[in-house]
Amino acid sequence: MAEVTMVEAINMALAWEMARDPTVIVLGEDVGVNGGVFRATVGLLARFGAERVLDTPLAETAIAGISVGMAAQGLKPVAEIQFTGFIYPALDHIVNHASRMRHRTRGRLSCPMVLRSPCGAGIHAPEHHSESVEAFFVHVPGLRVVIPSSPQRAYGLLLAAIRDPDPVIFLEPTRLYRLFRQEVADNGEALPLDVCFTLREGSDVTLVSWGATVYETLAAADALAAEGISCEVLDVATLKPLDMGSILASVARTGRCVIVHEAARTGGLGAEIAAGLAERGLLSLLAPVERVTGYDVVVPLARLEYQYMPSVERIVAAVRKTLKFA
Repeated sequence: MAEVTMVEAINMALAWEMARDPTVIVLGEDVGVNGGVFRATVGLLARFGAERVLDTPLAETAIAGISVGMAAQGLKPVAEIQFTGFIYPALDHIVNHASRMRHRTRGRLSCPMVLRSPCGAGIHAPEHHSESVEAFFVHVPGLRVVIPSSPQRAYGLLLAAIRDPDPVIFLEPTRLYRLFRQEVADNGEALPLDVCFTLREGSDVTLVSWGATVYETLAAADALAAEGISCEVLDVATLKPLDMGSILASVARTGRCVIVHEAARTGGLGAEIAAGLAERGLLSLLAPVERVTGYDVVVPLARLEYQYMPSVERIVAAVRKTLKFA
């Protein structure tokens, strides 16, 4: 058991699975000699060699295409796209090939690849490096979409993603890479995919979040607890397929829901969750569902970055709004 940051936990998971399974290949820009732009792959080249840790050209289309080919031929590629702002050239291979491989071959082939990419704002990077684009991938049938919110979940969920027989988009919030440490047992135990994690039990309102904003959501729950308001906090973790059952069960207990995410508001996953509550949990709701999100603008540069992201104050205000309804 060691206290590690999220980026260290990701490195631990990669090393464990590469040692366990010789078909796991790591590839991407600067992942070998330099150990990745955030050092998520540091030390892997020295330990596993250049045949399994591949430095690629600056060509996201090629990285995704090579990964699809490797996966179709029995390997388990774990590809890194340096930032989600650079992931768009890879969409052709992700959407048209990786996500459809099982369907296209009627189950004869699958595509056990993981595409890792840092995402989100909060590190004073340019706008191309600060986007939260999970909704793009959630909309694509055949993909799993996973976003960890702590070192423990990053370790366990990445192991599960690599072992999954189908393609997984694994988005890593850059703001959380080194924000805090957590004890992580390097024992190779995966966490379950496709389930929400209950981080805090409560009775007055359900707070639903994922990725970096789980940090502010928990802080808001602490602040509200000091006022006697009991919040249940769910970390969605696997955005696709969505564990709507856990969210419905929580809202049935609390009667209220506030959804928090960093991505832009329009078309975000929060809208899908709100629609699911309207369709299947309307009679449980004592108040309208509230959303606290990023704005429908390009992520601003450093000086205004924290005005864009959901804050503890905005989350607290949304909870108080739901409590106005009897």
